[in-house]
Amino acid sequence: MASVDAVWCLGDTVGYGPRPNECCDVVKDRADHCLVGNHDLVVLGELTVSNFNDEAAAAAIWTAEVLTPESRAFLASLKPFGEVDGVDLFHASARDPVWEYVLTEEAAHATLELSDAPLVLVGHSHVALAITANEGRVSGGPAPEGTAVTLDGRWLLNPGSVGQPRDGDPRAAWLLLDTDAWRVQWRRTEYDIAGAAASIRAAHLPDSLAERLEYGQ
Repeated sequence: MASVDAVWCLGDTVGYGPRPNECCDVVKDRADHCLVGNHDLVVLGELTVSNFNDEAAAAAIWTAEVLTPESRAFLASLKPFGEVDGVDLFHASARDPVWEYVLTEEAAHATLELSDAPLVLVGHSHVALAITANEGRVSGGPAPEGTAVTLDGRWLLNPGSVGQPRDGDPRAAWLLLDTDAWRVQWRRTEYDIAGAAASIRAAHLPDSLAERLEYGQ
């Protein structure tokens, strides 16, 4: 396991899983900087649940019912964007920090145009990505485990998802950023997927949320 000096969370601490309060406690205690995501905002009542599919809506409604006042206060204190050590952070994108998925060349270009930072980190899509900009054009794509990049020029990166990856690899996804060497590497961590799925079912959340953990989709 890599040794790190700081942990950054790009949002959606709650929303799909059966232990939202435990997740809030862990993130509050361990993350040096945390954003709020669209699922967090729906659970808080700041956004309407009608924007979600049936499974996500059911999970959000359940989460809102079990969330403690302490967890609610923690999530309510967060913003969907931020800046740390010269790196711009967005839950979704610079154009729409809450909802826009950066999964197209146009969306990536728009976020890099709206940010002046040499490095931009985004979440939301649950897909690990490495995208670079050169002379007004963007290039890049998925970043599977072991992908390593030296950050020359401007970059837009997505670490992937710890809780529900959607790139076909079910292991928890995260990004190791070395701000001294200005280099990044995408990592994956094994966890008890069967146990997580069992907890989802025990909470009577939609079964599809348990099933998809096995496939990373």
